[in-house]
Amino acid sequence: MYNYLALGDSYTIGELVPTPETFPYQLVSLLRRKNMTIADPVVIAKTGWTTDELMTAIRENHIHEQFTFATLLIGVNNQYRGRSLDNYKEEFTSLLHQAISFAHQNPAQVAVLSIPDWGVTPFAEGKDRTVIAQEIDVFNQAAKAITQQQGCAFLDITDSTRQNGTNPDYLVTDQLHPSGKEYRIWAERLLPVILSMPEFQKYADR
Repeated sequence: MYNYLALGDSYTIGELVPTPETFPYQLVSLLRRKNMTIADPVVIAKTGWTTDELMTAIRENHIHEQFTFATLLIGVNNQYRGRSLDNYKEEFTSLLHQAISFAHQNPAQVAVLSIPDWGVTPFAEGKDRTVIAQEIDVFNQAAKAITQQQGCAFLDITDSTRQNGTNPDYLVTDQLHPSGKEYRIWAERLLPVILSMPEFQKYADR
């Protein structure tokens, strides 16, 4: 049986959505439709976590298990709290190395998702949406460069959050976090990324 580790923050745990509607669970559901035998995802994520808080949680969970693949989505709270880009790059790199270590030391079995743009949502009313977008773009550019340098996959989902971030159907009641409809888009975009991994290419045409 294959297994999957999802590391992140509110966007991975799925703030205010039922667990089956989070993107890790929707991804697993899509993989099962390919006749893949895969366990429910192991999720280490919490709303509000920054890179250092995720690092602490990983240590506290004492993870010894190896996973077929892993995903990482982290950084929005670094930007929200005004943390520096250099700090993000350093801690994101450490987290990516940890994700790789959990995936049998195989960078090809790790995928990073870009940071969504919360600045387009109703929650950001009264804030400088342009500055938020610019800062998130800079963080994502750094994450993409580091991810590709390490030989991992990088998936941009920021564009979808900008397109749908004003649509109530794609948000939960806090008018900030995505609904299951938005997570469905992420899972569908992730599917071919996962199927392109060496371990799963045999399922790609099913």
